[in-house]
Amino acid sequence: MSDLKVVVVEDSDLVRAHIVNVLRAAPGFQVVGEARDGRTGVELCERLRPDVVTLDMMMPEMNGLQATEHIMAHCPTPILIVSASVNRGEMFKTYDALQAGAVEVMEKPNGHEAPGAWEQKLVATVKLVSRIAVITHPRAKLEGRPRAPQPLPERPQPKVAPRRHSLVVVGASTGGPNALAEVFRGLPRDFPLPILFVLHIGEPFARSFADWLSQRIRQPVRMAMHGELVPPPGKSVVVMAPANRHLLVRGGRLWLSDEPERHGCRPAVDVLFESVSREYGSRAIAVLLTGMGRDGAAGMLAIRRAGGVTLAQDRGTSVVFGMPKEAIECGGAERVVPLPEMAAALSKLTGP
Repeated sequence: MSDLKVVVVEDSDLVRAHIVNVLRAAPGFQVVGEARDGRTGVELCERLRPDVVTLDMMMPEMNGLQATEHIMAHCPTPILIVSASVNRGEMFKTYDALQAGAVEVMEKPNGHEAPGAWEQKLVATVKLVSRIAVITHPRAKLEGRPRAPQPLPERPQPKVAPRRHSLVVVGASTGGPNALAEVFRGLPRDFPLPILFVLHIGEPFARSFADWLSQRIRQPVRMAMHGELVPPPGKSVVVMAPANRHLLVRGGRLWLSDEPERHGCRPAVDVLFESVSREYGSRAIAVLLTGMGRDGAAGMLAIRRAGGVTLAQDRGTSVVFGMPKEAIECGGAERVVPLPEMAAALSKLTGP
């Protein structure tokens, strides 16, 4: 099997050298190009056709978002964003890049990691990203199109009281930021059920993702707070599990837990889904979106066995058909739904 060809695009000479040295020291990798600005990175990608590009966000000449848009429009390549951005606006560009076709994001080393931990994560993430089939995103070819996606125009929706359902829970991982935004953008402003969701994303990205999402959908978005009441039916709100803490429902309240990881994840989708199966049973709707691994499958099966409705994203629209596939194969998914149809499926379940 041939080595994975990687182009490293990073304006910091120190960080770029570290990424290059880590990948060159790992078996199965070949760093075929380096760039310190986005424009040169795009040129290398077009000329060398690598298997993966690691990409910084804040660079001279062309930033990471602009480079992502160009690469995905003209020479689609799996992109791993490696970012140290803490500024809110810079973080938003990271999520815009994910929406433009970048596959995954990880933080630059900050000096507080255990020896070798960041390096091991980099190698594993580049391998993961290399296995993902990407498609052309024509955004950069469309003249005059705004950089940030705009909310869909408001459509008249009849106001209806929820029937038997009281709560929607959603889980996602790799490819999740874009998938979540697409599903939630398709819901009407007066969608009658609260939504809780788990996304496998670490700090410092989690909190800024909630802020980014709130500017792109009709419902308010916020982080879950320990011990707060579960929002009641009729209240349109989207609540996100914070980074590195499990979210669960018990006794009508939201609880945050530091219990051990499940499937290597905290927060874990299974923890939320299993608690909802016990608390809500047939009144729950569960959605499992794109992601690597099997987190969420057991929890979705528990909700289905309790009488709730369970929807899994289909293979064709998933960035990674891992989590949905596991849920389908274990019998946890009642329906398999393409991503563009997921919002309409949820609206129909809560309609008259």
